[in-house]
Amino acid sequence: MVTPRWTIQPPTPSGGRLVTMHVNGCERRLGTAHSDHDLVVLLSAAGLADPERVLDDPSVIEWQGARAHVYQAG
Repeated sequence: MVTPRWTIQPPTPSGGRLVTMHVNGCERRLGTAHSDHDLVVLLSAAGLADPERVLDDPSVIEWQGARAHVYQAG
């Protein structure tokens, strides 16, 4: 079984971060998170078991363009 890689894109100017899943060379956009709660919901719906446990695990989640858990640009 292939383990997906999850990317949290940089915050947008209007707020929120696009969340993508990468598996087998394909990227799937899951939606936009405006908080850790939103992020957990998106990751859970996409099949990630116990997403709260791995939010700060760089082998699973890649936060791009801003610190982890920051959802506003600036």
